[in-house]
Order: sequence, then structure tokens, then C-alpha cells
Amino acid sequence: MRDKEINPTSLKLRGVKKIISKLPEAPGVYKFMKGGRVLYVGKATSLRDRVKSYFNKNIESTRGPLISKMLSEFDDIKFIKTDSVLEALILEANLIKKYQPEANTKEKDNKSFNYVVITKEDFPRVLVMRERELSKSLFTTPLEKHGNFLLKISSVRRRRSSRGFSQGDGSTDLLNSDIAYSFGPFPNGSQLKEAMKIIRKMFPFRDKCTPFLLPSLSQGEGQGVRSKPCFNRQIGLCPGVCTGEITKREYSKTIKNITLFFESNKDKLIKNLEKQMKGFAKSREFEKAQKIKKTIFTLNHIQDVSLLKDDVSRLNLDTKFRIESYDIAHLSGTNVVGVMTVIEDGEVKKSDYRKFKIKENPGINDTEALLEVLSRRLNHNEWARPNLIVVDGGKAQKNIMEKVLKENKINIPVVSVVKDEKHKPIKILGIEKLQDLKIEKLDLSRGALVKWENQILLANAEAHRFAIGFHKKLRGKIV
Repeated sequence: MRDKEINPTSLKLRGVKKIISKLPEAPGVYKFMKGGRVLYVGKATSLRDRVKSYFNKNIESTRGPLISKMLSEFDDIKFIKTDSVLEALILEANLIKKYQPEANTKEKDNKSFNYVVITKEDFPRVLVMRERELSKSLFTTPLEKHGNFLLKISSVRRRRSSRGFSQGDGSTDLLNSDIAYSFGPFPNGSQLKEAMKIIRKMFPFRDKCTPFLLPSLSQGEGQGVRSKPCFNRQIGLCPGVCTGEITKREYSKTIKNITLFFESNKDKLIKNLEKQMKGFAKSREFEKAQKIKKTIFTLNHIQDVSLLKDDVSRLNLDTKFRIESYDIAHLSGTNVVGVMTVIEDGEVKKSDYRKFKIKENPGINDTEALLEVLSRRLNHNEWARPNLIVVDGGKAQKNIMEKVLKENKINIPVVSVVKDEKHKPIKILGIEKLQDLKIEKLDLSRGALVKWENQILLANAEAHRFAIGFHKKLRGKIV
């Protein structure tokens, strides 16, 4: 990925607003520059909205003197657009490592930074460690063959086995050879935790369990046999290192995939996966080929719901605000289903989720299905009324929902989330209507709309997930 430059002749002449207008409303990483030197690196759900937020009047009181100083010095802004917030999170860490910007490294205590570590073992573990758990020599030896962002650790300190760092031999000291690579620093520990959940679903890895070892003649009968798989194996997050279900060669491919992802090298990662998929298909191992195909799809359609929650939680609502989100799922117009999901006070409320089986109609489309779903929903006066309705689609879907509400003499704003061909959100239609809402103590200022956009995206992504799950379950029963 190459930087896209915004290089005005003079900030005073062209103005900050003009710079911001060139930023996309998409996830990515931004860099505040001075004379070609990087002053600060940050990530964003929306690059335009995030950079715009730095020019609020109270920026020093909210972000501190270092950021205020950076804003008085910068003369340029560069950005790199990413396909998802997850990729922006990883790229941000890579760039902080590469440039060591003062405003990043001194904004918080270095000891509180987080790193993703891969151990040097036959079956490497993938772990999250804090800066204080690593030695001062962490940053010393770059591995050129892996790029600027991948570091070899010459010495580290070992955590206690309760955190899963023990190899089962009772040792608490980590040898120099026990850790191979580190990625980071990641400023936000909670977001890294959520990111690791997403990555582990795509690439199950070992973190705590003891590898299964084949018994040797000297060990005697029964040695090397594990009575049951570890907990993570049971829920699909460990590939079976503990049960002997995966070879060292196969597992090394998983580690390579994780390494490429943390190097922000998704293109090469997908090419490698496609090559593996074709190999399995050629050898008629169709189940393995299908599994890789699913991973490739997930990589291209990463849902950042968990990473958006951090912004949503900062809305600080003083009054209950209920969002209902609707989505339709079908297969070429058959087995059509609709769902309603609920976000209340910034949190999902699964107890209020509803499923709708759409009456069979060969020519039915999404708008007609939405009409039926909302009409049936409005028949339930006992259900709490929403303050906002979110629908997946464009103008047609938004218009049909507004038509149903108008016919029922109900005044509830409707917004629709427009997607691109990869099903990535690119626009929210009707977002400006939020400012027309008259709810006491509810922050609906222009500056707060960035967070509201994130909450709308969270609601939409949750409805999409729920709809797809319901549709797959229904199809499975029919088959």
C-alpha cells in the first residue's frame, strides 16, 4: 500500500477544511507530518471524520498537550486507506514501530503498550504481551526478509503459566530462543483483544495447550496420548495441536498466514491461500479447499463490529435510545427471511431480536420483504418503539420503510447503509436527520455524529450477521 499525499502549498492559504475534504470516509491510517517527518500516527473508522475531530476547540483538554503541540507544528497530512478497521489497527501499530513518532510514544507510558508475540517452537504459540514483559532489547534486530515491521526478539521476560506462557515444564524463565517475532506496539489493549478474536476465527492457533507428541519406545505404552482436546480445540479456536490433528508443516502455514496479516500484507496472504486452495482441489481434498475458500471470503468481508464498540461506548447516553435494524437474506429469491436486531443505549439487546419467515413469492425482492417485515413488526404494540430505524440497502429500501411508517402515522427517522460490491459500507443515507430528533440530554451535535455513524454501522452489521445465520439454519433444515 502506498501513501496518498495531501500536500497543500500553505495551510494558511488553503486551509485545514480543504485538506480534510480530500480525506475519504473510509477506514485507514493517517499521519500528521512536518518537513517529511512523522509527528503522529492514528487509525480511523472514517479518515475524514477522525481527522476533523482534531480541530475541535477543546482538543488540548481532551487529548493533552502533546497532541496540541503536534497540531501547531504539522504542515502536511498523509493517509493510507484500508479495507477494514482491523487492518487499520494493525497498520497503525506497524507505522508507530517504523517511525516512533514522539506524540505516539510519549502520549502514554511505553510499558502499557501491547505486542503480539510468536514463540519459536515446533508448534509456535501466538500471545499478547505488554511492553514491560519484554526486555529493552526488543527493538534491536530487524529481520530484513520479513520487512521493516517484523522484529526478532533477542531477550524477553516470561509471564507466569496462569497466563498461558508455560511450556509445561514448570519453567518461568523464557529462553532467548523461545520467542521469534513481535508485532506492535498496539496502543489500545481492548481493541487488540477484539482483533485477536477475529484473527483467531480465521486462523486457529495454539496459545496455552501442550502439543501432542507421538510415544517413543522408551516412553512405554500410553505415553503421548491426550485424554481430551483443550477447550479452544472444542470451540474451533485451536487447530488440534494438543490432539495430534495437525502436522508441524501444516501448522507452520497457519503461522505464516498470521505473520503476513500482521505485516499488513493481505494481498500476498490471499494469493498464498488461493494457491493452497487450488492444491487441495487438485488432490480432491475438497473439504480443506472449501475451508480455505471460506477464510478468503472472511478476509475480504471482515466485520469490524467488535472494533466499533469502543467508539459506541463513548456516546454517554443519559436517556434510553433504541435503534432497530432490519435486514433480508435469501438465495436467489428463495427461502426469504427477515430479521430485526436492537441496539439500546449503545449495547446489543439480544432478548429483543426477532426473526421473520417471509411468505413464499417467486418474484419477491428485498423492498417487498422489508415492507412485510416492518408491517408485521408494527402490529406488536407491546414491543418498545425505536428512536431510529436502520435498514440495509439504498434509497429504495429507505423509501419503503418510510412509506410504511407514514401509512401508520408513525414518525421515526430511517437511515439506510449503502454498501459497495464487496458489501462494505460506503455511505449512510439520512444521517443528517438525526439532528432533527428532540430528545432531552441526547448529544446530537455535529461533532457527535461520527460516533452515531459507528453505532449505526454496528446495528447494521449485527442485523446482517443475524440474518445470514438465520437463513443458513433454515436452509439446513430444508435440506
